[in-house]
Amino acid sequence: MAGLVSALVFAISITGSILQTASAAQEGTEKAAVKRLPTYFPNTEELRADEMRITALGTGLPTPTTRAQKSTAWMVELGNGDIFIFDIGSGSMENLFGLRPDFSRIDKIFLSHLHSDHFGDLDAFIVGSWLSGRYTPLHVYGGSGETPELGTRAAVNHVVKALAWDIKGRTGALPDAGGQVIAHEFDFKQENQPVYEKNGIRITSWPAIHSLDGAVSYRLEWNGLSFVFGGDSRPNKWFNKYARNADFAIHECFPTPAGLAAFNDWKMRPATFVTSYIHTPPQGFGKVMSAIKPRMAVAYHTVLLPDIHQSMLEGIRKTYDGPLTIATDLMVWNVTKDNITMRMASFPDRVTPPSTTEAYKNAPRSGEAKMSKYVMDGVWKGFTPPPLPKE
Repeated sequence: MAGLVSALVFAISITGSILQTASAAQEGTEKAAVKRLPTYFPNTEELRADEMRITALGTGLPTPTTRAQKSTAWMVELGNGDIFIFDIGSGSMENLFGLRPDFSRIDKIFLSHLHSDHFGDLDAFIVGSWLSGRYTPLHVYGGSGETPELGTRAAVNHVVKALAWDIKGRTGALPDAGGQVIAHEFDFKQENQPVYEKNGIRITSWPAIHSLDGAVSYRLEWNGLSFVFGGDSRPNKWFNKYARNADFAIHECFPTPAGLAAFNDWKMRPATFVTSYIHTPPQGFGKVMSAIKPRMAVAYHTVLLPDIHQSMLEGIRKTYDGPLTIATDLMVWNVTKDNITMRMASFPDRVTPPSTTEAYKNAPRSGEAKMSKYVMDGVWKGFTPPPLPKE
């Protein structure tokens, strides 16, 4: 328990006043057979065939990201080799790249909705993962909207159009297929619909209640284990029905109305509306978790300042007494049928790109990007580049 407190204090870089709340946040975790292990160092261990690993890439609010907390993103790795990203909010690519994953295996992103703090790093992911090992098309899944212009397909296609210069300019240097992005849009209104089924993995979605039509939640099931990602939503009947008894359930938990008003310097009316009508405040989060009874309840989408953390914890514990983690960036959980272990990932501030596969190096490239004669006539004769090596 002391190790867990130390890890949490280190992770959120705040002092003494958080110690008691961090310890209190673990009330009930023994029921879930939760263990604290040493720090997780990326790429130093292999997942067991029956194991799931979940990493918080971003847990913060939609206000500009900080060094300690990026916007929403979660990575789920399975023992069969599959990797899934749920949301890719602003700044989260920084944490993902720091983990130096095998990007050739990360080609599926599931979006809960289209606020920038949930898909604002899609452009960075498209290009960054392509540069770092992805040589196949990227598949992006998400719900429809009130109109076609407000749906996932339109959003993804516009991001790709915005990257037209970037993508064309990398022609020949990078594998052709890695520059492709395929949007998979589904009807957000469908309840518990399968949106992905492959390799023994089943991902379903259902509607969420947040800002506009089109927000969704997801449940991933594999090998007798279940992962639920709520996205953003006020408490709703669908989540309470389809997230029941999950092994690992993530649901947003905004600060209290008073906490948000103080943090943003807002009046109480807009603070109450935001926290409680399009998001979920702490007591609402607690009621949801008491209803669905997960092995581990995970609260996210907040800023972990000491007073906000304390008020959230107190609010949750008024309505929920089960296993709980208030998440911050780079928390890592390994989930099996018997145990859930939690650690903090650690990596240097500066990392090199991960190694690429032979398949990436040998993937088809269609030729080099070309510039006009006007531009090439501007080449300075005072420097001669080395000759290009043969393939």
